Amino acid sequence: MPALSSAQTTTAVVAADAAAGDRIVVTGVREPTAASRLAGDIVVIDAEQIQASTADSLEDLLRREAGLQLSRNGGPGASAGLFIRGMGVGGTLVLVDGVRVGSATLGQVEFEGLSLGAIERIEVLRGPGSSLYGADGAGGVVQIFTRRGDGKPHVSAWLAAGQYGASEAALSGSGRFGDLDAAASLSHEQLDGVSSLRPGDQFGNYNPDKDGSRRTTAQAQFGWRPAEGHRIGLNLLSSKLDARYDASEFLPTQDATPDFHNKLDNNLAAIDYRAEWSPAWVTTLRASSQESDLHSGGTQIDQFRTRREQLDAQATWRPAAGQSLTLAYEGLTEKAHTSAYADDVKRDNNAVVLAYAGSLGPVLTQIDVRHDDNSVYGGVTTGRLGGSMVLGAGWRVRALAGTSFRAPSFNDEFYPGYGVPGIEPERGRSVEFGVEGRWPGYDLSATVWRNQMRDLIGYQPDATQCPDDPAYMFGCAANIARARLQGFTFNGGAQWGGWQFRAQLDFVDAKDSDTGARLNRRAAYQASLSADYVTGDWRFGAALLQVGERPDGGATLPEETTLDLKARWQFARQWSLEAKVINATDADLQPVRDYQGLGRQAWLGVRYSF
Repeated sequence: MPALSSAQTTTAVVAADAAAGDRIVVTGVREPTAASRLAGDIVVIDAEQIQASTADSLEDLLRREAGLQLSRNGGPGASAGLFIRGMGVGGTLVLVDGVRVGSATLGQVEFEGLSLGAIERIEVLRGPGSSLYGADGAGGVVQIFTRRGDGKPHVSAWLAAGQYGASEAALSGSGRFGDLDAAASLSHEQLDGVSSLRPGDQFGNYNPDKDGSRRTTAQAQFGWRPAEGHRIGLNLLSSKLDARYDASEFLPTQDATPDFHNKLDNNLAAIDYRAEWSPAWVTTLRASSQESDLHSGGTQIDQFRTRREQLDAQATWRPAAGQSLTLAYEGLTEKAHTSAYADDVKRDNNAVVLAYAGSLGPVLTQIDVRHDDNSVYGGVTTGRLGGSMVLGAGWRVRALAGTSFRAPSFNDEFYPGYGVPGIEPERGRSVEFGVEGRWPGYDLSATVWRNQMRDLIGYQPDATQCPDDPAYMFGCAANIARARLQGFTFNGGAQWGGWQFRAQLDFVDAKDSDTGARLNRRAAYQASLSADYVTGDWRFGAALLQVGERPDGGATLPEETTLDLKARWQFARQWSLEAKVINATDADLQPVRDYQGLGRQAWLGVRYSF
C-alpha cells in the first residue's frame, strides 16, 4: 500500500495507480499524484523523519533533508532564509496547507516564525514551480502540512531541555469521530543563546548580551464529512516569536546598546470544501486569510504588516488511471501597512492554471501553464513541460523544462527613497534531467539542472539610472543583473538489517552572468550523511553536515562541518527517553558574515504517545 498524505484526501484511482512503496504527493501538480509519475524533483519529509531529526528548527530540517542552503543571522530564532538551487531567498515559495505565507513587504518567508511542533509532513519541489503556484516559486516550493484528525484518537506530549537555556514543550491530539475529525497542537520553545554578532563586526553593532528567542505556536484543524467523499474543513494556525538581535540606532550618534527585538505574529485561517463527486471528478474550494505582523527595533520600533486574502477554486478530471487534468483559479489580494510607507499599499492578482499529468505512449508526461494578471506589475505567463520513462530493473529517467518569475516585493516598489513603482518581475528559464533507481532496501537519484535568470532586482547606486526624483539621490531598486544557476544533486539511501543510511550531495554554481562573480552566501557544495541503527527498544544515530566556503559581503566564509549524535530508548509502551548532541565537535559556525551560531549543545527529552 502506498504511503498516503495525512493532510489530503486521496482518491481510490490515485492509490490504485501508485506502485508498491511509492509516495503520494500533492505539490507536483496541485493534486494527489504518485511521485513516480511526475517529472519534477520532489522530496518528502514525513512525521517519522521530523521526529527523528536533530535539526534545531524548520529551516535547519529543510537544509538537512532536502539539500537547501541556509542563511540565518545567528542561531535558532534569528531571521532566516533558504536558497533552493542557488536562487535568492525571495525565490522560495512556502505554502501551509495550500495557503501562501510570508511577508509581501520583505518579499520572503520568515522561516523563524514557523515551528516544527505543528507540522505533520513537508513536500519540497526543488526547481521552479511558478507555472503551478505563481510568483516567487522561481527556485522551488516548500509545502507544509499541519496535523489532521485521521484515524483513531491519538495524544502525544514532548518535554525537553538543553544547553544555552534551551527548552521545548509540546502537546498534541487528533482523531476521527464518525463524520467529524479534529486535530490540535500547542508548542513553546525558548533559548537564551549567545550574542548574534561576533566582536569587531564591520558595522560596529556588536553587543555582548545574549540574543535568545521565545516562540509559541498553536494549530488546529477541524473537519465535517456531510457525505461520503465530501469534507468541509477549517484550518487555524497562530505563532508568536520574540527574538533578540544586535543592531544600532544612529540618532544623534551610533548606539548599539539598546535591546533590539523582532516581535513577529503570524496568523492563518482557511475554510475549504473538497468533494469527490465520482472516481473521475474532484473539486476543491478554499477561502483563506494570512497575516504577518513584525515589530522590530530597540527604542524606536518599526512595523511591517502584510495581509493576504485568497480564494482558490480547483477541479480535477481523471478520465482513466494515471491521467489527470486540473483547472484552477486563484484570486489573491495583498495589503501592507508599515511605519515606513506614507500610505497603506495594496495589489490584486488573478491567475488561471491548467495542469496535465498522464501517459503519452511509454512517456509519463507533465504539462502545466499559468497566467497571472497583477494590478501592479501586469501579466506574466509561465509554463513547464516534462516527462519520465521507466527503463526497467528499477530505473527511471526524467526531464523537465519551464519558465518562472519572482514578483517585486512591496519594499521594491514602495519603500521611500528606494522602491520604484512599475519595477519588472525577475524571470527565469530552467531545464533539468534526472535518473532514479529504486530496489528493495535501496534507492538513489541524480539530477543535473540549469536555471537562467534575468531582470534580477537589486540596489542601483547610480542615481542617474533611477527616476528623476530627489528622493532617489542615493540610488534605488532596479532590474540590474542576470544570473546563471546550475548544479548537480545526488541522493541515496540503503537499509541493511537494523542499519539505515542516507546521503545527499549538492554542487551549486551560482554566478552573476555579466561579471562571473559568485553570488553572495551560496556555497559551491553542501553534503549530508546520516546513519541510524535500531535494536530492540533502542535507536542510535549520527548526522554529518558539511557546507563549503561561500562569499558574503566582500569576505569569504570558511567551510563548516557539524556532527550531531542522537539516541532514543523506549522504556515503556507509550514512553521514550531521547537525547541528542548538536554540533558535537563544537565547530565555530558563521552562518552569515560577522554572525555566529551556537557551539556544542546537549539535549535531553521525554516523549509520551498514546
